[in-house]
Amino acid sequence: MTGIEITHLVKQWGELRAVDDVSFTVDEGTLTVLLGPSGCGKSTILRMIAGLETVDGGEVHIGGRNVTRQDPAERGVSMVFQSYALFPHLNVRENILFGLKVRRVEPKERESRLTNAVRMVGLEALLDRKPAQLSGGQRQRVALARTVVANQPVCLMDEPLSNLDAKLRAEMRDEIHRLQRSLNLTMVYVTHDQTEAMSMADQVVLLKDGQIVQIGSPGELYEQPATDFAAQFLGTPPMNVLPIAELETQDFTSDGSCFLGIRPEKIRLADSGLAVEVSAVDYMGAETVLRLRHHDNTLMARIDGRTDAVPGDHLHIVWSREDVHLFSKEGIRLGDR
Repeated sequence: MTGIEITHLVKQWGELRAVDDVSFTVDEGTLTVLLGPSGCGKSTILRMIAGLETVDGGEVHIGGRNVTRQDPAERGVSMVFQSYALFPHLNVRENILFGLKVRRVEPKERESRLTNAVRMVGLEALLDRKPAQLSGGQRQRVALARTVVANQPVCLMDEPLSNLDAKLRAEMRDEIHRLQRSLNLTMVYVTHDQTEAMSMADQVVLLKDGQIVQIGSPGELYEQPATDFAAQFLGTPPMNVLPIAELETQDFTSDGSCFLGIRPEKIRLADSGLAVEVSAVDYMGAETVLRLRHHDNTLMARIDGRTDAVPGDHLHIVWSREDVHLFSKEGIRLGDR
């Protein structure tokens, strides 16, 4: 059993509680993404799991063992950093094998693991190069190979793709996900990028200000956001959240003080409905994103293909009742639509 259990985790820096009573479980062989904006505590949580930050409260269990006070080397985890953490004076082979040499793994076993790892990540032809001779994607592959040879059942990744361009990020997302599945790794992955979370995660832990906002599958967070923050953090463009009292539209069961949420892709242009003015038009090829104004409220609509609409046009939009989300004035999801 190599699952992870985090219970009531706390990290305090002076008056600032960076991690505030955080609890979640990562099942064996699954990928959990810690998602949230900068400063929400996600990297701090990862570092506490790894043993790189002390724990001020709560416990960390890995594989059924309480490792809260154990040294990092005793926890059975490998870690991939945003900076790749490669030794510039060592070549690819030496960087990959460094940890195994420190742990005094037999030479024959080291070579066997090296051969398997470089084959998995496509580095066979680059073993004699130094990090300065590698692209960003190749450096990240070296970091992944180092994780593979470590042969640890738990892998922790701290924003490993943030230094790569968009095309490489997409390729490396697939690479990491493939390795996680093929090696049956229990993985915790930190990112602020919702695309990484939605495309890779079995479970997403959404954080804000050191606290958990919502835990669930990507589909659950997208389709049933627990708060208006969750609704607007996931989705491109984010969900429209508007005060019902200011909308000249369908009547909803509410006291008039709650908020209506509607995803941009659920909005349709129509001959009648909510009157809006076009503020901006972003043609993306397969789709067009319209920025719309209704009185003092801004809405985003995402429609297929291209539209003839231009800024200043007056249009009408509609949506289906079943696509509506309701939130209280405190931002908490309401059950009835």
